[in-house]
Amino acid sequence: MSSSADLGRRRILAITTIAVGGAGIATATLPFIKSWNPSVKAQAAAVPVEVNISKLDEGQLIKVMWRGKPIWVVKRSAATLAVLGAHDDKLRDPQSEEPQQPKYAKNPWRSIRPEIFVAVGICTHLGCSPTYQPDNFSDHVDGVTSGFFCPCHGSGFDMAGRVFQGVPAPLNLVVPPHHYLDDGRLVIGTERESS
Repeated sequence: MSSSADLGRRRILAITTIAVGGAGIATATLPFIKSWNPSVKAQAAAVPVEVNISKLDEGQLIKVMWRGKPIWVVKRSAATLAVLGAHDDKLRDPQSEEPQQPKYAKNPWRSIRPEIFVAVGICTHLGCSPTYQPDNFSDHVDGVTSGFFCPCHGSGFDMAGRVFQGVPAPLNLVVPPHHYLDDGRLVIGTERESS
């Protein structure tokens, strides 16, 4: 009889050990599984950003952050837009054939509204941030008065973010997904269905 009592005790101990071990594994695994979820900071970084452009002056550039990257919003003048096509022969990808922009921004000015240019402010060479040169860009490219110059390795981009030939940067600046809520509000990070 003592052997059947021992067998019963062994079963109870085995079941208890399995239950406690399973609970311990679940408890130990839960923080690991939770670590796979993006942090609150990461979730916030991916959220679209609304930008008030109602007071943006011609020639002015404002920077906002989206997904940890600087986004430039520049209001181009009619004179700037008029000369965008004048230097196509100096550009590496003048027609924006490389997919560096959404379909709705594959046009001569690389934007939805010609006067507003939106781009990721990171050079496509090694990730430096170019400087905006609204008046003295001709120091870098003859005949081009304004653009973006990357001081790290000398890459230059025109006012549509198109890269010039003969510089290290291989591609035009990236145009992020964006749309307008109205004339004075721009949203960076999402596209409108009708865009």
